[in-house]
Amino acid sequence: MVNGYIIRAMVPGQRLEHDLLGDRHVPVSAYYGVHTLRAAENFPISGTPISTYPDLIVALACVKQAAAQANLELGLLDEATAGAITLACEEIRSGKFHREFIVDVFQGGAGTSTNMNANEVIANRALEHLGRPRGDYAVVHPLDHVNKGQSTNDVYPTAAKLALRFAIERLLEAMEVLGQAFAAKSLEFADIVKMGRTQLQDAVPMTLGQEFGTYSVMLEEDRERLAEAEALILEVNLGGTAIGTGLNAPAGYSALVCRRLAEITGIPVVPAVNLVEATQDVGAFVQLSGVLKRIAVKLSKVCNDLRLLSSGPRAGFNEINLPPVQAGSSIMPGKVNPVIPEVVNQVAFEVIGNDVAITLAAEGGQLQLNAFEPLIVHSLFEGLTHLRAACEVLARRCVRGITANTEVLRSSVERSIGLVTALNPLIGYAAAARVADEALATGRSVYDVVTEWGLVEAAVLDRLLRPEGMVAPPVAAISSTPGTMPSRREL
Repeated sequence: MVNGYIIRAMVPGQRLEHDLLGDRHVPVSAYYGVHTLRAAENFPISGTPISTYPDLIVALACVKQAAAQANLELGLLDEATAGAITLACEEIRSGKFHREFIVDVFQGGAGTSTNMNANEVIANRALEHLGRPRGDYAVVHPLDHVNKGQSTNDVYPTAAKLALRFAIERLLEAMEVLGQAFAAKSLEFADIVKMGRTQLQDAVPMTLGQEFGTYSVMLEEDRERLAEAEALILEVNLGGTAIGTGLNAPAGYSALVCRRLAEITGIPVVPAVNLVEATQDVGAFVQLSGVLKRIAVKLSKVCNDLRLLSSGPRAGFNEINLPPVQAGSSIMPGKVNPVIPEVVNQVAFEVIGNDVAITLAAEGGQLQLNAFEPLIVHSLFEGLTHLRAACEVLARRCVRGITANTEVLRSSVERSIGLVTALNPLIGYAAAARVADEALATGRSVYDVVTEWGLVEAAVLDRLLRPEGMVAPPVAAISSTPGTMPSRREL
């Protein structure tokens, strides 16, 4: 036995390791060890290993590398050991050995199994760099060397925040792509007049360009909120070790390891002012979840609009055409469904549900540590990953190919009684309401009723009921240059 581990092989193809519960055989080929093996057996919950989220594995390697470098600088690790650990971490960051991260995303222990998995894989790969066999923990130990100056209490949330930052950046990019697609359509449809609706009833004229420009602005607003939430996760509790007290970490370690982590990742992480508070507080995760829910709700609303506007083609609104991407029915020939907006709706429902789960997990944390961070992190990754894919698919497979049915749009404006609103200042609300009732009852146009009743001179009526003149404010030019999105002032 060496430092709590037995390294002598007892069974062909196996190595024997030991922990506080006893001996277990681990495949000789495995980079993980006994702690990971037990976790894999204890948590056969979702069938989804943590390696499903490469960002998390990369972030764990970044944290371990920063710790090794800090420990080397403080004289707590020798150069050979720190160098071997660093090499192993760099390989993992490049995408190697991710298959060795086998514990389930759902796990008890506040992420301890994830941290142990990382410690063992890094230790065994570091041993190989030193010319030693896997399991020779007297030379490089998963806990005494790789985990030196650390605890799951600070490693797991720090790695989670790093990984979420990586994923947030990709979602921001995808939202920009989708926003540009809507902005381009806003330009394309700038001169197409249609009826606006409130409560699904005719309101007043607008342009199809204004309608699509609104979606672009909505996305930009949410990108701003997401960037704000992203800034909150730059504060980490690394160096706090157990419950934030800094036990077993030397003075100055927290600031040093955070500085090394910032250098490795290029992300300006900073140590929390109060490490005890930061260890138990998951408020930044809750804030991020709330922003993801906001994005999901608004994306789903946009997709509801697209499905409604394209409904038909004969028995619905039929104002726009979504690009046909697949047959819509196994029994009804010619039917094409709005499958892309539908799948985005489903992603939104998932994110909204995950926000509830995150809220309960955050509230359920007790005293100095939240045991449910694995659920929080898994749910956030699901939301970020799926929303990113949904934005990209919606832009590429739907929005860019949307066309307008101009004849239908024009006809609905000309037949709408909503035009009577423009006469309010001239003939008053009561008279305008009588015109609307008459037009609706007889099927005639507002123009014909007003003319028959002699309420407004023909020249004035022509000017007031001209749909293009009711569209305000005017649509300004919207930049569709890659990398830009319209601001609220541009629409």
